[in-house]
Amino acid sequence: MKIAIYPGSFDPVTSGHLNIIRRAANIFDKLIVCVMVNAGKNPMFTLAERVELIRRVTRDLPNVEVDGSSELLADYAKRRGSCVIVKGLRAGSDFENEFQMALINHKINPELDTMFLTAESQYMYLSSSTVKELGAYGVDLSDFLPKEIIPDFQRKIEQRIQSIQGGKGK
Repeated sequence: MKIAIYPGSFDPVTSGHLNIIRRAANIFDKLIVCVMVNAGKNPMFTLAERVELIRRVTRDLPNVEVDGSSELLADYAKRRGSCVIVKGLRAGSDFENEFQMALINHKINPELDTMFLTAESQYMYLSSSTVKELGAYGVDLSDFLPKEIIPDFQRKIEQRIQSIQGGKGK
């Protein structure tokens, strides 16, 4: 059985992420979407919330499993029996960063390869950071997020705004 891992912070999972998940699920026998802990980021959603949101939008994909980990990706892949990491690419700058990580992962785990899937044109500009920015301004998110999670996202944005306003004495 060919098992691949699609890692990321997924804060939140976007329509672009979901497109990569669906495409990779068609290629591999099993795809593990792994929500990774990134010490350099301050996530909007907790790890458990991100796992649950992805489970919700992938429930129609029987060969997709959703997990969370703070483990080194190369070690996680070895433990889960995967020899392929799937990464989505939007632009040239993505490739430079992801290529470097692919080389490091392969150095740590020589059985591990990375497969790059290019974003479809309608998702080339899309990132979780952009979605958070747009959400703060009340933009319609139906082109950016899976419809099942938009209410959860809007609640988090409202909580953040209230927290910021509360901190300013309003």
